[in-house]
Amino acid sequence: MFKYILFTLTLILIAFSGCSRKENFAETSKNAAYTQPEIKTIKIAYIPITHALPLYIENELVNKNPGNFKLELVRFGSWPELAEALNSGKVDGASMLIELAVKAKEQGIDLKAVALGHRDGNVVVVSKDISKAEDLRGKSFAIPSKLSTHNILLHIMLKNSGLTYSDVNVVELPPPEMPAALAEGRISGYSVAEPFGAQAVAAGKGKTLYESHELWEGSLCCGLVLRNDFIQNNPDLAQDFIKEYVNAGLKAELKDEEVTEITSKFLKAEAEVLDLSLQWISYENLRLEEEEYNELVKYMVETEQSQNPPKYGEFVDNSLIDRVK
Repeated sequence: MFKYILFTLTLILIAFSGCSRKENFAETSKNAAYTQPEIKTIKIAYIPITHALPLYIENELVNKNPGNFKLELVRFGSWPELAEALNSGKVDGASMLIELAVKAKEQGIDLKAVALGHRDGNVVVVSKDISKAEDLRGKSFAIPSKLSTHNILLHIMLKNSGLTYSDVNVVELPPPEMPAALAEGRISGYSVAEPFGAQAVAAGKGKTLYESHELWEGSLCCGLVLRNDFIQNNPDLAQDFIKEYVNAGLKAELKDEEVTEITSKFLKAEAEVLDLSLQWISYENLRLEEEEYNELVKYMVETEQSQNPPKYGEFVDNSLIDRVK
C-alpha cells in the first residue's frame, strides 16, 4: 500500500514538474518573440518590362535570404493604375516612367526620385518599307502615352527630320498590341519600352530605325521613386533598400544566364527577344544627375508634357545612392 501511495505521489510530482517546464518554455518563447526584431516589407509597384530588371533581381536575392527587410513587388497592368496606387500610398515606391513621376510631383504628390531604372534601352521600330523618318509622313506612329520618353524620342526624331506632329498620325496604344499592329499594317512604326520593340524585330516583322542613344544620348526613361513619407519614417530601411538595388543593377549589367532566368519569372519573352532587348539597355550608373534631369524637363516642356516641372533639388534625392559603397 505504501509503495502504491509513493508511486502515485511521484507521478503527480512529475506531472506538475512537466507543466512547470511547459509554462517556462512558453514564457521563454513569448519573451523571445517580443525581442526578435520585426522584418518589415517594402512594397514597390512595377509593370512587367525589362526596364525594371534591377527590381526583379533585388526581389530574388533579398527574399531568398531576408535580412533587414522583405521586398514585395506589386504588379500593375497600366501606368495610370500604378501611378494611382503610388499617389494614394498603397505602395511605398515604384519603378515608373520618369515623366509620370515628374508630373505627379508637379501636381503636389510628395515623391522622390532615388535612382534610375536603366539608361537608354528604347528603340524606334518601323515596318520594312520605311528607310528614314521622312517616310513616316502621313503614316501612323504609336507611342504608349504622350507622357513618356517615347513621345520625346518621337519629337526629337521628327524635329531632326524637319517634320512636326502634324506630319504623322500619332496614336496611343498599349505596348503589348504594338508588334501585332505593325505586322498587320495598322501602324508604320512605334517606340515603346522593352521587350515589345524586340518582339517585332526578332519576328522579322519590323526593323530598328533608331536606338534611343542615337536620338538622345543617355536618355532617361524609367526611374525608381519612393514616397517621401516612407523615406522620412524609415531612413535606415530606405538606405538598405537602395543599397541592394544598386547591387542588383550591377548584376543586371552582367546579362548572364542567371539574369535571364530571373527576368523570365516576371515577364514573358522568348530568349531571342530578351537577349535583343538586353543588348539595347544599360544598367550602369543609376544616379540621376542634374544636367540630364534638366534636359529631360526641357523636352517635357517642349512636348507640352509639363508646364512647371519641379526643380532638380525638389524632386531628386541622391542622398541614399550616394551612401552606397
